[in-house]
Amino acid sequence: MTPVLGIASSILGQPWRWRARAADARDGGMGDGDLVTQLLLARGCPPDALDAHRMPSIRAFMPDPSCFRDMDRAAERLADAVQGGEGIAIFGDYDVDGATSAALMILVLRDLGIEARPYIPDRLLEGYGPSGDALVRLAREGASLIVTVDCGAQGFEALAAARDEGVDVIVVDHHKCATTLPHAHAIVNPNRLDESAEGASHGHLAAVGVAFLLAAALVRTLRVRGYFAGRAEPRLLDLLDIVALGTVADVAQLRGLNRAFVAQGLKVMARGLNPGVAALIEASRLTRAPTATDLGFALGPRINAGGRVGRADLGVRLLTTRDPDEARAIAAELDRLNEERRGIESVVQEAADAMTGDRRVAVVAGHGWHAGVIGIVAGRLKEKLGRPAIVIAIDDAGVGKGSGRSIAGVDLGAAVMAAREHGLLVAGGGHAMAAGLTIAADGVQAFADFLEDRLAATVDHATADRALLLDAVVAPAGVNPALVEAFDVGGPYGMGWPAPRIAAGPVRIIKADIVGNGHVRAVVAGDDGQSLKAMAFRHADTPLGQALLGAGPNRRLWLAGRAKVDEWNGRASAELHCEDAAWADRAA
Repeated sequence: MTPVLGIASSILGQPWRWRARAADARDGGMGDGDLVTQLLLARGCPPDALDAHRMPSIRAFMPDPSCFRDMDRAAERLADAVQGGEGIAIFGDYDVDGATSAALMILVLRDLGIEARPYIPDRLLEGYGPSGDALVRLAREGASLIVTVDCGAQGFEALAAARDEGVDVIVVDHHKCATTLPHAHAIVNPNRLDESAEGASHGHLAAVGVAFLLAAALVRTLRVRGYFAGRAEPRLLDLLDIVALGTVADVAQLRGLNRAFVAQGLKVMARGLNPGVAALIEASRLTRAPTATDLGFALGPRINAGGRVGRADLGVRLLTTRDPDEARAIAAELDRLNEERRGIESVVQEAADAMTGDRRVAVVAGHGWHAGVIGIVAGRLKEKLGRPAIVIAIDDAGVGKGSGRSIAGVDLGAAVMAAREHGLLVAGGGHAMAAGLTIAADGVQAFADFLEDRLAATVDHATADRALLLDAVVAPAGVNPALVEAFDVGGPYGMGWPAPRIAAGPVRIIKADIVGNGHVRAVVAGDDGQSLKAMAFRHADTPLGQALLGAGPNRRLWLAGRAKVDEWNGRASAELHCEDAAWADRAA
């Protein structure tokens, strides 16, 4: 494929190509049709589904919940519990997906007349997933039905203990399953190996999306039973704000139903219906309605902070409280914990950066690292290295807790499950893009060797054709709020539905400096006389950052990145978040 602007090797050593092969060699990168049509087609939207993807709605993408295995069985058991006034406990994971999944189930059951008890395990003391002790304790304290959300698919021993105690368990999960399933009353998971074809097509859902489908099935079951003859039905669509939050924060692919969840959820969020979400927005210092990016980078990290370095149940408490004052107090505490998390993270990040080698899967481990930040550090390493990364925190007892992040085309969750089956891990699981594990300290090297043998060829294949994909080429004057607004119509953007990336230039550097934690800020000017602000986040020590800092006014460059709107003192202007650059001429 012909490189965009003839750039076969950029400053970061990659070719620039059009995102859509059909648009290759066409002026500006866009083919026939309007801008939004081209954006949708370039992201894999079928031509006959353009209308549905332009304005993604729940009606257009919602499947019949009954297409999933065990869905009807789960809904019937929940309906029995609602009508019988049983004690119900919701056992959730300690991350954003777990918190939003648990909150959704609690809010739906509350509207149905049941005050379910939440239980979020402590990340450091209890670890990931349900434990037999916790499930038995919940049963003995009055729960006759326990619903696990965002966990449970690998909870063989815990669910066996619950069965022996005589309590029913419904598992609502999305993580990869083994060939055998744990014993439970129902296991609703689109990634079951025996899932129906239609159900498996929704394997990209976050757990909160699966929980929403279960809520819909429950309401339908109760409707058929006549439960709403004298009471109002829950307004499930009003809960899409927390569905959107969990979906984006869990880095689920924004295609199909997930696009509808996020697009409609952002609208609900803008209405401020949930006191906790409204308080979280305020604590995040957002002065406008949140975007999908805000969910992942502003709201999500604050919910996560409770499970990482504070009290694990703060997120669920925030999202389920009716009291605005309580919501503001919890949101303020989460904001404080998030700042604490940043300090801890920077220490672990610096140590991990110094340990990465040249293996296809970077596995780093350290004694005394805080287990609450290893997932974030793994994500940073993955972005920096362009390959999967696993970070392991080893405690004083010699037990390591690990978290991994992967790249497109490399199924890390399956590899971790295989390592567990080979006896290399105490526990482990996940999905394609992320995984978690428990390992003995003296087993880290063998585990790293196993991953290298299993994934080397896959990583090589995934990275062999690495290129920066572009949607358009514009002059600096074209980087303006109107362009950003036009691009936004093709959103929401996120994992699997990437935000538009443009090349702008040629430009000369007017001034450039380092700001914040290793960010490069530059003011550039184009041949059209238009100046433009560019930011290269965390690139001060990379070839890109060094090029921006050292180019001077006599060199011209093409800059590639994403256009964003910056609002200051009531005035909106556009800036470029720079991801790469290429020389537009030879050195003077």
